[in-house]
Amino acid sequence: MLNYAIVFFVIAIIAAVLGFGGIAAGAAGIAKILFVVFLVLAVLSLLGGMLRK
Repeated sequence: MLNYAIVFFVIAIIAAVLGFGGIAAGAAGIAKILFVVFLVLAVLSLLGGMLRK
């Protein structure tokens, strides 16, 4: 999940440098959503691991 977020972030940076504002905004939005999903899943995984012990 984090890997996809990084890929979309890089796509957003490249698109912004080349002047494609709409594509850059879309890719940055997707990267933000994927990063938040990654953080939520990571916290749930850590809490689940703590509760099992």
